[in-house]
Amino acid sequence: MIAVKKAEDATPGDDDAALADAPAEKDESVEVSENLESMSSGDLRLPLRIREVESRNKELEVQAMHLRVKALELERRAPAALQTPASTASSASSTFDITMLVEHAKPKFDTSQVSELVKRLFSLTVTPKDIRPLPSYDDQNFYVAPAEGGEFILKILNTEDSKNPSMIEVQTYAMTFLHQNGLPAQTAIPNNSGQLMSLEEMDCGYGSQKYLVRLLTYLPGVTISKVPLTPELLYETGKMAARMDEVLQKMEHRHLGVLLREEFMWSLSNLVLLEAYLNVLDGDPLQEVVKSVIHHYKTFVQPKRSSFRKCINHGDFNDLNVLVQPDDNGGYKISGILDFADMNSGYYIHELAIALMYMMLEHPNPIEVGGPVLAGFESILPLSEVERECLYLLVLSRFCQSLVIARYSVALHPENAEYLMISSKKGVKILQDLWKLGKEQVEKVWFTSAAQFDDRK
Repeated sequence: MIAVKKAEDATPGDDDAALADAPAEKDESVEVSENLESMSSGDLRLPLRIREVESRNKELEVQAMHLRVKALELERRAPAALQTPASTASSASSTFDITMLVEHAKPKFDTSQVSELVKRLFSLTVTPKDIRPLPSYDDQNFYVAPAEGGEFILKILNTEDSKNPSMIEVQTYAMTFLHQNGLPAQTAIPNNSGQLMSLEEMDCGYGSQKYLVRLLTYLPGVTISKVPLTPELLYETGKMAARMDEVLQKMEHRHLGVLLREEFMWSLSNLVLLEAYLNVLDGDPLQEVVKSVIHHYKTFVQPKRSSFRKCINHGDFNDLNVLVQPDDNGGYKISGILDFADMNSGYYIHELAIALMYMMLEHPNPIEVGGPVLAGFESILPLSEVERECLYLLVLSRFCQSLVIARYSVALHPENAEYLMISSKKGVKILQDLWKLGKEQVEKVWFTSAAQFDDRK
């Protein structure tokens, strides 16, 4: 992923009562104005006070965003009979991945808690020096090297995803299924009770909460973001994305229905849900580009979607979820596929667009990525004409999802800004450049390069 996924715990009606009983708040802008006017121009405290005001303004902006989200949630829960057509449309686009909105959903286990957990659940001994935290968007991941030998990844899910064990069961099974079919995916280690996951209650400083815990096999290698993206490696990346979806489409499981995820923000089928959050780009020229992409998506891509071939998508085949190792020819080979949290029922063309978009982030000349990735994908799953026609807009759509969700997430979780904005830092320029070049020019580069790459293979 890269990408974040605060609604209070409440039952329908609680929020309405709370809003009705709440006392009127003093106008913060009036208070700020009065405070500034009371200061003399020579007051040495003025710069400090200005900084305080600026900080308070930022807090108010975030609070306002929380209120907008709360209003949308209340509207979504309102009985359908009470909704006007306009409010119904708004509510349809209000369901963000709930993890993004819930305060303290992300686990914050310390190393002593991790050590106790691994010992109790798996009878493995790890000390703080055997534990290394790893980056994660919503969850907590730890590299652990127990005294008994071996290397593992302890994955602790956020509180919201932990409420959906059926989804996690499907994701865990998908990893095993890919592994059994020769693809480099992690598998879950049974705990002392023989289970592949367990729901653990722990206090991370916010009171007792429940988290799903799994111990996964460790895959060697470094993320593909850390190595040169040669045409050959990009070809293998496209090929691996296609092979993965081809295998996943054969998977059978009693809970496959959970992958429908009709209001999942990260699904390329749900790009229009971004419209409810475009205010995070107010004043930024990027907003007009995003609006234009969404418009073209609705008028050009959506009407053609019924012609796309359906499959199960990994959904986040990105530069931080693909591991590589040196091969025997001085290059690199793919050694791992990570993070199945965004799995959803989608289309083959979606997986290609996602992979292509994220590989562009790591290349000095992003437009050159398209040819070899496309050639690799089509070596397994040739695209239909309709799918080819929509590839450009789907790639741009993924850029829009990444950028808008990252901006929104940083407003809610500024402490995670560095990790959350990884894609955004480079993505803004690439999106703008692709938009300026236009569909015809970009497709010409991609498709011509793909054909030439095929001739060399």
